Amino acid sequence: MPHEGGKLGTLRILLVEDSPEDAELLADQLLEAGLEAEFERVDSEQSLRAALEVFCPDIVLSDLSMPGFSGYQALRVVRASDANLPFIFVSGTMGEETAVKALQDGANDYILKHHPTRLPAAVLRAVRDSRAEIERQQVENELMRAQRLESLALLAAGLSHDLRNILQPLLIVPDLLNGRTDDPQLRQLANVVAECGRRGHEMAESMLSFVRGSNKPREPVSIASLFQAVQLLLKSSLPQGVQLQLEGSDGDMAIEANYTELQQCLLNLGLNALQAMPDGGVLTLSAAAHDAEHVRLSVADTGVGMSEATLARLFSPFFTTKPDGTGLGLISCKRIVESYGGSIKVESRQGAGTRFDLILPVRSGGQVAADVEAPVALGRGQRILLVDGEATRLSLLGNALSSQGYQPQLAADGAAALQYAQQGVLPDLVIVDSDIILLSAVSLLLTMQELGYQGPAIVLEDVGAPLQREHFPSDIAVHVLRKPLEMRRVFRAVAHALEADA
Repeated sequence: MPHEGGKLGTLRILLVEDSPEDAELLADQLLEAGLEAEFERVDSEQSLRAALEVFCPDIVLSDLSMPGFSGYQALRVVRASDANLPFIFVSGTMGEETAVKALQDGANDYILKHHPTRLPAAVLRAVRDSRAEIERQQVENELMRAQRLESLALLAAGLSHDLRNILQPLLIVPDLLNGRTDDPQLRQLANVVAECGRRGHEMAESMLSFVRGSNKPREPVSIASLFQAVQLLLKSSLPQGVQLQLEGSDGDMAIEANYTELQQCLLNLGLNALQAMPDGGVLTLSAAAHDAEHVRLSVADTGVGMSEATLARLFSPFFTTKPDGTGLGLISCKRIVESYGGSIKVESRQGAGTRFDLILPVRSGGQVAADVEAPVALGRGQRILLVDGEATRLSLLGNALSSQGYQPQLAADGAAALQYAQQGVLPDLVIVDSDIILLSAVSLLLTMQELGYQGPAIVLEDVGAPLQREHFPSDIAVHVLRKPLEMRRVFRAVAHALEADA
């Protein structure tokens, strides 16, 4: 008993008792049992309310009957002040019906004064259970807050994308004006417009970064501590017949991440796994070294598994197989893992279960490389195939490149771009937006390679949606240019791509 009580530290025990002798006897019994404790006695409602506020007890032990004040009154006062504060009746006379009523009214336990041997164990259990419940509620509240932010992030992402498209001309047109006039007033106005465009883009990015929580502080996260917190949350949701197992989480393995984000990710995967086992099974959380620089966290179930069609759409926004699902959970997990420079892999077979592997670097991922600087050079009639579904940007880019001596060919989608390529006159450079329709940027370049194209390509990448560069054709030199576009960066990127291919 002394060792177990020591784990809880020094307990503050409030005694609601009209007899100083009985209160002293209770305190002696608890101290002799090995508890470390401080005691305070009250015997009225007024003194009880004051002690709850000033003494801040860890547990309340109350007599049932006192002159002018009853244990039931004390229980109501305590529950109105703190629903989680443990409350135990300690009475000389308590029948079975009275005991049942006490528990129904919110007491944690009851002890008879002439049989006090169970009191120390009851105190320890009540305090432990209370602290575990408080911790669970705190974690749940933090996770609910994080999930609300994730939903807002997806809405903000769409708004930010549309805003950037609307503001794009404010970055492109001023450069065109400056190149076509020597009027200082027009040049000054062009600079004002350009500055407004830059500030608008910065505001959109700031809004998106704030809602996404992409600037959340990172810290060393103990895998053992993380798994214990997730286990605590999942235990309250375990259906009958499902076992929860932890493997490889008892060492000193740690990663650098945001604790709440990773906890949200693992909890989401765990709850999905529980729903996939309606007839029972085993849910396993495991951790192991993936290689010298990465850790693998796994969430595996023995449930119904997924079809190939479901796997193909698993990380699509708003795709869900659950009637009450939002389709935001898995894409949120993917974004969290990739923000740390990691990856997420899925293995599943129908009838044989599913396994999610989170591959995370031991250290935080490096910074994105800056845009390649290259001197701006005028074109010499090189043919440039521009593929972009955003009509305003497509037109402005075409005009800008034409003013620099290039010959742009404009295509609003992948199919229109292929029509140019199939005419037998291949371009010297392809500029393609990553969001084109009908054909993806990868599919377009692969098809053009089959038609004989071997020149370079510039892919326009959205911030927050990094390209999977390994999927592009190996024989085509792919350069990446991040949106929003500024014409000086576009001209440098075009000159660099054509010069490198020369």
